[in-house]
Amino acid sequence: MNRKAAIISIKGLKLLPEEKEIIFREKPWGIILFKRNIKNFFQTKQLTESIRRVIKDKHYPILIDEEGGSVCRLTKIIDNSVYSQKFFGDLYKRDKKLSLYILKNYIFSISQVLKNLGININTSPVLDLRKKISHKIIKDRCFSDKLNEVKKLGYYCINYYKKNSIGTVIKHIPGHGSARVDSHFKLPVINLSYKQLQQNDFKCFDSSNSLFAMTAHILFKKLDKRYPVTFSKKIIHQIIRKKLRFRGILISDDIEMKALKYDIITNAKKSLIAGCNLILYCGGDYKIFGKILKETPIIDEFTKKKTSEFYKLLR
Repeated sequence: MNRKAAIISIKGLKLLPEEKEIIFREKPWGIILFKRNIKNFFQTKQLTESIRRVIKDKHYPILIDEEGGSVCRLTKIIDNSVYSQKFFGDLYKRDKKLSLYILKNYIFSISQVLKNLGININTSPVLDLRKKISHKIIKDRCFSDKLNEVKKLGYYCINYYKKNSIGTVIKHIPGHGSARVDSHFKLPVINLSYKQLQQNDFKCFDSSNSLFAMTAHILFKKLDKRYPVTFSKKIIHQIIRKKLRFRGILISDDIEMKALKYDIITNAKKSLIAGCNLILYCGGDYKIFGKILKETPIIDEFTKKKTSEFYKLLR
């Protein structure tokens, strides 16, 4: 499987000739869809089918960021705004059994929509621990401010998606809840000790059985003074891989976000050198992703093996 170690995004409702040419030639690992790519059911299905025709792979990874609540890409097809992770967390506090019943039915329903559209990975659930200091960008995207509730609801969410042959991307590993600023615009800096983080934020991600995880663009100053998680060999290898025992494919958050200070090619290279298996580019400009893909290596043997495991889920 000679795929480039990148997930890219496209500009509009159908593939441009230039996009087709680059995707065919460079073969990115996967493609992520956003609101700009979705007009209605039939158009979206045609788009996913055309992507797979170009790449010649019926299982080709096509992702979407459909968390529910404030992060909905399918609004032209379904209204998913009620079902934020906070909705399920708040309900779980009042009635555990009812919450899990509704969560199961919700995920089974949304999975059917995704599969019918030709989408096989959802970048969900968010396993960040909500705190009073958490930036508003993350608050309603978190299940709870209670560690055990985040872990429990995250566990069921991942497994309900798996039962429906949809891959999940847990985020933002090893934890975004203590960030006071939005990493889309600025690098969050957290000064908590490893012990404080390990007992709270990090524990939400411990031993997750998700096939994929997405890094947090956060500087944990007492763990790595120089690099945010996405660029940090120390945090990726010693904490995410060793302490939290994450065994799946690690994806960078969007390498175009302002939390990362270098140019986009350098951001991509530093992410992969640090230990991310795949980099994520969400901007949708084929001139940019063409340059990224030219500079991006073929996926390593670990990523090939884990991709094969994901394909088995789809059969």
